[in-house]
Amino acid sequence: QVQLVESGGGLVQAGDSLRISCAASGRTFSGTTMGWFRQAPGKEREFVAGITWSGGSPYYSDSVKGRFTISRDKAKSTMYLQMNSLRSEDTAVYYCATDLYMFASNWYSKGSWGQGTQVTVSS
Repeated sequence: QVQLVESGGGLVQAGDSLRISCAASGRTFSGTTMGWFRQAPGKEREFVAGITWSGGSPYYSDSVKGRFTISRDKAKSTMYLQMNSLRSEDTAVYYCATDLYMFASNWYSKGSWGQGTQVTVSS
């Protein structure tokens, strides 16, 4: 059974940095694309970033490109999201997910989800 456990969320000020993590277990992830989504209060869940577990160029939403960096440590089976220059609009629950795919220019997951970690950015 796949388990995804996010950690590292918290309360920061605008302009600060934060790194959140997603520890993955339960199966082999090579060949799959994993990533981060977020959901702000009253809004739909949106794609943030994705990365192919075996390597390759990452994917980012326009809203975070240049500020966020996704990475993974295969030995630790952990994915990270380094968030710099945080803004109040980045406030959301951040979820990691497996088996991402793109359809009609949008990203979705057909795999497993973590429970989410809250990131709050005060202005």
